[in-house]
Amino acid sequence: MLQRIQTVYLIFAFVASGVLPFVFPLWTQDGKPVFFMQSSVYSILFGLSTTLALLAILTFKKRQQQFVMNRLNMILSLILLGLFLYRSLNVSGDAPVVSEKGIGMFLPIVSIVFLVLANKAIKKDEDLVKSVDRLR
Repeated sequence: MLQRIQTVYLIFAFVASGVLPFVFPLWTQDGKPVFFMQSSVYSILFGLSTTLALLAILTFKKRQQQFVMNRLNMILSLILLGLFLYRSLNVSGDAPVVSEKGIGMFLPIVSIVFLVLANKAIKKDEDLVKSVDRLR
């Protein structure tokens, strides 16, 4: 399980969506950091992304299922990124509320990068298994 590179990439995606949002704020509003836990939508989406990454790690024997879970996780991360982009474009124009973007808004991008790398490694493993089966 851990000897495969896609598992390492999935662990990094798990950390990017499950651990780092507790550390890095999404944005600062009037000098106060705003974390993902203050919005139920962001909490649910980060939780689903973390759960999908963990399930993909645990289903290491089923490569096709792992591949599909990673695709769903990428779609979920893109939705999360779209919500962050929508929020940053709408709220940044308000004069009385000073808001700055935080590094936490870019965590879905980090997660997507690791999920793409994991899917490439899964595809490479699947092609290797198919080529070995062809030789038999």
